[in-house]
Amino acid sequence: METVQKNLETAIAKAAKIIRDGGLVAFPTETVYGLGANALNPVAVAKIFELKERPSFDPLIVHIASFDQLDDLVENVSDAVKLLADKFWPGPLTFVLPKTNKVPEIVTSGLATVGVRMPDNPIALELIRKAGCPIAAPSANKFGRISPTTAMHVKKQLPNVDCIIDGGKTSVGIESTIVFVEGDTCTLLRAGKITIEDIRESLPNNFKVIQHVSGEAISPGLLKSHYSPTKTLRILNSKTETLPEGSGLIVHEQNHILKAFAHKTIVTSPNMDYHQIAANLFSALHTMEDDPEITQIFIQPVEETGLGLALMDRINKAAHQYQK
Repeated sequence: METVQKNLETAIAKAAKIIRDGGLVAFPTETVYGLGANALNPVAVAKIFELKERPSFDPLIVHIASFDQLDDLVENVSDAVKLLADKFWPGPLTFVLPKTNKVPEIVTSGLATVGVRMPDNPIALELIRKAGCPIAAPSANKFGRISPTTAMHVKKQLPNVDCIIDGGKTSVGIESTIVFVEGDTCTLLRAGKITIEDIRESLPNNFKVIQHVSGEAISPGLLKSHYSPTKTLRILNSKTETLPEGSGLIVHEQNHILKAFAHKTIVTSPNMDYHQIAANLFSALHTMEDDPEITQIFIQPVEETGLGLALMDRINKAAHQYQK
């Protein structure tokens, strides 16, 4: 495994060659670090599933660097998709669209649709351009574990990856919003920085924008348990809850009453700024997980409005396996 960052242009060129040769590269996007392979090479994509220990039923997102690359990946692009892409690409928005035969079934877990997005990160975009192919890339971590927002988070979980491009800490901090557009309906499959309100405001009034409830996992991020630390994680019920000895506390406001009773406290935002919380959430979980003096983690919830919907999606899934 090689970490490359001193000469970024050379680093990206080397990483692009690894992609072309069928290897795996961990690289930064604006959301989290991705574990990338040539999306059109099924053997290379299989290595993603193997290294992540990811189940084959969980589809991957394909990353592109230009709108023209969509032609090889999807059957048709509706006016609504073009409208949303014009506004939010490059950016943290993934479309689930009918795929072409060029997309290997392993990428889509046998589904007739594929998730595609254009990341808003110059390193990611240049890597895709230099590789000369779309890059399939889930988060660069072990399946079900905390998503990586730094190169060190990747090293911790995937030390055997062929190459890591260190682009510093990611700016958004949580995975992309995922939508499925069909006819006059846009379905929010996974919440992210781009909110359901943002989507509604960007489409004509005749469009219905609804939220996915349950059913077939047609995109990543739909499992009940995900993003989990190796230590017990519990969601605070109230400010008066008693914390056991050795507790780590993650809060989103400077004056939280329980701070004095925690062995270690991380404040993701001094004033409940949801964008700050998103940028620092996974990093806080990694820090607590790595601290040998912390035996269990408690986290403050947020209101499920706007970006809070995405934040509570990540928090609930990270704590799911530990709930009584």
